[in-house]
Amino acid sequence: MSRPLIAALLLTLPATAPAQTITPTTETATRPVPLHIGGRVVPTGAGYQRQWPGTYLDAAFRGRAVDLNIGPGDVSLRIILDGGAPVALVRPKPDRYRITAPTAGRHRLRIAVVSESQAGATTLGGLFAPTGTTPLPAPKAAARRIEFIGDSHTVGYGNTSTSRDCTEAQVWETTDTSQGIAGRLGQRYAADTCVNAISGRGIVRNYGGFAAPTVPQAYPYALFDAKTPADDANWRPQVIVIALGTNDFSTPLKPGERWADRAALHADYEARYVAFVQSLRRRDPNAFFVLWATDLADGEITREVQQVATKLRATGETRLAVVPVTGLNFGGCHYHPDLTDDAKIAAAIGSAIDARPDVWKRR
Repeated sequence: MSRPLIAALLLTLPATAPAQTITPTTETATRPVPLHIGGRVVPTGAGYQRQWPGTYLDAAFRGRAVDLNIGPGDVSLRIILDGGAPVALVRPKPDRYRITAPTAGRHRLRIAVVSESQAGATTLGGLFAPTGTTPLPAPKAAARRIEFIGDSHTVGYGNTSTSRDCTEAQVWETTDTSQGIAGRLGQRYAADTCVNAISGRGIVRNYGGFAAPTVPQAYPYALFDAKTPADDANWRPQVIVIALGTNDFSTPLKPGERWADRAALHADYEARYVAFVQSLRRRDPNAFFVLWATDLADGEITREVQQVATKLRATGETRLAVVPVTGLNFGGCHYHPDLTDDAKIAAAIGSAIDARPDVWKRR
């Protein structure tokens, strides 16, 4: 499959509504536009490094155009001006790109990363105001905040694909975190979101038993380097949604793995999952946890998540719900949830959240 260096694709815009245009620019605008950032990033002299999925930059400006600086690393972006339909910017070369609105005036802009970046960190160099544009204060943080922790189902792995049979390149190109579970629930609740998920990883075991940090092992870090600590000091979600277990249980144990049998794997999974949730509880004393699971692996994942919840409740945990999700189509790449499934999962999680009217009252 070809790898276009840059593709700007208009997505379902009304014929009467002109879209923003995105073109490389040689002008060097130097006035930074203040940003509100969603997700984990590492500030650098060149902008912001990021690797966990679902990163977004929110900004506001008055004028006709703003410049987006993009650094190295393959990334798929969605440019959303004034809440309109997104424009895709796929694998752009490192450069500065001018985003031009159809009319002058006050505008709000979101730059959303929709692709997964396991192969390496990417850099967003920020937004800058060219001549004729006035930077405005960054949009305020949302009153509601949701954190998502999980694996490929949370990432949105191949969720826009029309086929289950995908190449590695097609998986990357059809992954869209913004249209997945996190994007849908963020929109439903007008919430800021932070997505901390890695495809193929589990609580104690990765898919097929391959060697790599599990999600709890990678979680403390802002990048997948095991050395750059995440700065979550100002992040206080009212809801934490976790889906982990698919990769722990969807493949049989192999000779040489550290668990003697399935019972030993269950015990390790339950103990580590409980400890992980308890560590999050210490950070966020008032958060409401939603643990969700599909019925894959003949129900083993759901049963184990329910066991985790039982153990947590035995320790006094009360702000917790378990959401089993059944009847999914798994029409995405490699039998992953597709967009219809994502909508169903998000609706089930939303129902659990809405059943607790005190969720959003807590900080």
